[in-house]
Formats: sequence, structure tokens, C-alpha cells
Amino acid sequence: MYIRVKATPSAKKEIFKKINEDHFEISVKDKAVNNLANNRIIELISNFYNLSKGKVRIVNGHHNQTKLLVIDKD
Repeated sequence: MYIRVKATPSAKKEIFKKINEDHFEISVKDKAVNNLANNRIIELISNFYNLSKGKVRIVNGHHNQTKLLVIDKD
């Protein structure tokens, strides 16, 4: 399953908003340095779907605000 995330790093407060089935807007307090923001986004998505962090990975947009993630539900 693929989902799209519009990410905002270094936000004042953390926001997790589901736009539709496969699109989210996420603001995280972590900075976009050393993959901190990306790791937090993966953690939030995995918690939302009740999966381990290893089942969620970013396939496109590592250095962009718009990211494409793949979720392995198997």
C-alpha cells in the first residue's frame, strides 16, 4: 500500500492529519537533520496502522516535504 505525506519538520507542535485514505499531512518537532524528521514520520505512520516501524519505509522524497511511503501489511 502506498501513501503520500506532506511533511513539515521543525514545527512548534506535532500535528497528524489524515486528508483521505492515502494522503496525510504531518508536522513534527524534529529537525530535518540526520533523518530525525523522517524517522519520526515513519514512527507516527506505523503507530497509526498498528505496525512495526520495519513495515513502513520512504521510497521517494527523502529530502523533500512531499514523501511517498510504502506499507507492508503482510
